[in-house]
Amino acid sequence: QVQLVESGGGLVQAGGSLRLSCVGSGGSFSYYVMGWFRQAPGKEREFVAAINWSGTATDYADFVEGRFTIGRDNVQSTLYLQMNSLKPEDTAVYLCAASFGRVSSGLRRLQYNYWGQGTQVTVSS
Repeated sequence: QVQLVESGGGLVQAGGSLRLSCVGSGGSFSYYVMGWFRQAPGKEREFVAAINWSGTATDYADFVEGRFTIGRDNVQSTLYLQMNSLKPEDTAVYLCAASFGRVSSGLRRLQYNYWGQGTQVTVSS
């Protein structure tokens, strides 16, 4: 099974950018669909973005509105989330997750069985 560790969170002003990373270990990274989720205080965890095993298919939540880009490097076993034009409502703990299988559709509806601990993103107004 894969272990996941996120990094790259922090405090940024509205309109700023952050790049999150998630490094996988202990498993064959290229066999997993990878996703980003977030959870704000008092709210349920929500889907942000996902990418298929080869990086040829992606899925984004509607609220992303073209501001975020998900990517992966299977050689480095790393998942990325480039976040631009950040808004205060993007403030949350961001978690990466993995779903085993070389699937390329319905990425947001998959069962994600492996999770990282999360990295805090705070956007000030």
